Amino acid sequence: MSDPPKPEEKPKRPVPPERSEYTVHRTVLAGQEVAYTATAGTVHLKMGQEEPQAAMFYVAYVVDSDRTDRPITFAFNGGPGSSSVWLHLGTFGPRRVDMPDAELPPPPPYRLVDNPEGLLDVTDLVFIDPIGTGFSRSVGTGEDKAFQSVKDDVASVAEFIEAYLQRTGRWNAPRFLAGESYGSTRAAALALALQERGLMLNGLVLVSPALSFNTFIFEPGNDLPYLLFLPTCAATAWYHDRLPEKPAAIEAFLAQVRGFVENVYAPALMKGAGISPSEAQQVAAQLHRYTGVPVETWLACDLRITDMHFTKAVLARPGWTVGRLDSRFLGPDTAPRSHTSERDTSYDGPLGPYTGLINHYIRRTLGFDPPEPYRVLSMEVNEKWRWSTDKLAGLPDVTDVLRKAITTNPHLRVLVANGYYDLATPFYGSEYSVAHLGLDVSLRGNVRVCSYEGGHMMYLHAPSRAKLRADLVGFYQAT
Repeated sequence: MSDPPKPEEKPKRPVPPERSEYTVHRTVLAGQEVAYTATAGTVHLKMGQEEPQAAMFYVAYVVDSDRTDRPITFAFNGGPGSSSVWLHLGTFGPRRVDMPDAELPPPPPYRLVDNPEGLLDVTDLVFIDPIGTGFSRSVGTGEDKAFQSVKDDVASVAEFIEAYLQRTGRWNAPRFLAGESYGSTRAAALALALQERGLMLNGLVLVSPALSFNTFIFEPGNDLPYLLFLPTCAATAWYHDRLPEKPAAIEAFLAQVRGFVENVYAPALMKGAGISPSEAQQVAAQLHRYTGVPVETWLACDLRITDMHFTKAVLARPGWTVGRLDSRFLGPDTAPRSHTSERDTSYDGPLGPYTGLINHYIRRTLGFDPPEPYRVLSMEVNEKWRWSTDKLAGLPDVTDVLRKAITTNPHLRVLVANGYYDLATPFYGSEYSVAHLGLDVSLRGNVRVCSYEGGHMMYLHAPSRAKLRADLVGFYQAT
């Protein structure tokens, strides 16, 4: 009788040693010279195992100072599957990609310039690349897919932050998290996870947040996105001069559109098939007034136009589309005969400069030059992401988690930053999520919402980047 088969053992790959490269630099912020040390390195994560399961890559900027109580901010982007390059080289870091606003950049070589809107004068910065992005990889018996879920992703970043605080002795520093897009989903869940470990936070910075996915994912039976996208559609039509009558000030115009959504559009959609033809005609006429899209199109779509339909309908220019991440961008679509867009011009624009310059900068300037590529955005990670957990099924929603984090830590302050031209996570969706957090009245002032005349990455727009810095400096000082 043969022995029973042994369970297959996971192949064990070499575990490269942790690595850190240190370089010293200077920059000028608010008229003052700031000396700082940059560290590009990796930290092993064991995730409850005896041996390392992954090596997480990060870039830290620490101001040369004897103070041990300087604030420290851990920053990351979203996707899921995105590295931290966008916040790193777009707005918070000491260096910034130089590219034209709302248009495709010229071919390489690209330029990296000093960033006068960086945040190093108010907080030290640690940019984190989740596993499967940047240079972060699983090692030993670990697998990338073990980190590709809502719960495991949060656990891995929490372990990194705890390890970083231990190694640098920053246990008593004011602590902040900054996340963009899905990074805000991570930040909200991570805030509660860290606080449950006793690591209390001072503040969260949520850029173009994705707090409740049912506010921006179009699915049958979910009317909420149609309502919450309309102000962004209106802003887009305003920007591209597609309105029958264009108001002078966008803020007053958007206030009017919000009122229309709450008092007319939402009640109309609630009626479903029960809406009368005359009421549908009246609502469609108002939708045309606010978006420039013809009345006939609104009626044919049952008063409901999705984001990727609007991106082409708003221009009334056959074959052309506006951007999804930033609707100020426009260009020919790769599916010219389709009524929905296939291409996001606002993603195509920044991708080349940011990819080229993050590789050049980390390898040449910061001295971290491994043989593997730096993954700016991994669609493999995005497509394999596991959204459901024991406590989370269907569309993710971290508003309840954020409410618990603020309620259990009433000193926690939150700044939410939105762009008017963001057709990925609309600004009105953020306003809706914040208004429905369910916070006690004594805590509602803990959350501040700021809007900018840019897109998902509002910092590509120079005036918005300057305003974002001013708002963040005030936020850090008050917090």
